[in-house]
Amino acid sequence: MQAWRVHRNGEPSEVMELEETDRPTPGEGQVLLKVLAANINFPDALLCRGQYQVRPPLPFTPGVEICGETEDGRRVLATPALPDGGFAEYVVADEAALLPVPDALDDAEAAALHIGYQTGWFGLHRRAHLQAGETLLVHAAAGGVGSAAVQLGKAAGATVIGVVGGPEKAAIARRLGCDLVIDRRSEDIVTAVKEATGGRGADVVYDPVGGDAYAKSVKCIAFEGRVVVVGFASGTIPAPGLNHALVKNYSIVGLHWGLYNTKDPAAVRACHDELTKLAAQGDVKPLVSERLPMADAARGVQRVADGTSTGRIVVLPAGGTR
Repeated sequence: MQAWRVHRNGEPSEVMELEETDRPTPGEGQVLLKVLAANINFPDALLCRGQYQVRPPLPFTPGVEICGETEDGRRVLATPALPDGGFAEYVVADEAALLPVPDALDDAEAAALHIGYQTGWFGLHRRAHLQAGETLLVHAAAGGVGSAAVQLGKAAGATVIGVVGGPEKAAIARRLGCDLVIDRRSEDIVTAVKEATGGRGADVVYDPVGGDAYAKSVKCIAFEGRVVVVGFASGTIPAPGLNHALVKNYSIVGLHWGLYNTKDPAAVRACHDELTKLAAQGDVKPLVSERLPMADAARGVQRVADGTSTGRIVVLPAGGTR
């Protein structure tokens, strides 16, 4: 079968190589899946660079989430077992962790539903306890992680303010349903949020960026607001001033969704049931900006690494368009 392999760490476009290799062999409790679609995530870029919290042995295949097909023809969502990730024609995955694909989504959309939307749901509901009528501020609102948070925030009845970089991404954020879009390149985030909220600030901040995004967020956070730390796409990990959190009465909460797979798998399945209902109602629908053939996977991962992509880029190993 064909698979993208990484033999040394570096930039994805430089270290990912498309090779012929053997199909992985399922171990106990695992199943072999045909990959219908593999979604590109920022962690795939970090894996290539050797900067992710998990460092699989070299060589490895990146690709942390897929829509796959079982031997009996069922469409399922899976997180393949590294070092044999999803940018391949076949993967193995733990059978107990497979989730059924919502009928409302095609293969590419389904591949983008799992990690990003689960992260958004747990971040907004389990960690931040977002309530209807509150104001949600989402950084990188036109990106893969941010676009999921925008849709989930609107589904929860929140007023959603999206922060983006540039007019193209601003247009996408508006189409996603943001009530207000702030272009960080031409507008001051703090001033715009305070004006939009009558000086109160944002009740919940969803931050997959870190760096300056975090610094601006805590300057416009509401009384008893919650900042959900999801990641550091900017490359800069903030150093929170806890004295500032104390005097302004806000909370800083972390969200590492992967922990729920081991510590509370029942909650992951319950979340998937909720996401399936939201997809059936049309309240969530992954924004797939590009559907790439297998040969272009490295280019797609590099675009995500560079922060130039919008929505989700999905690889279709079989060359299909579903």
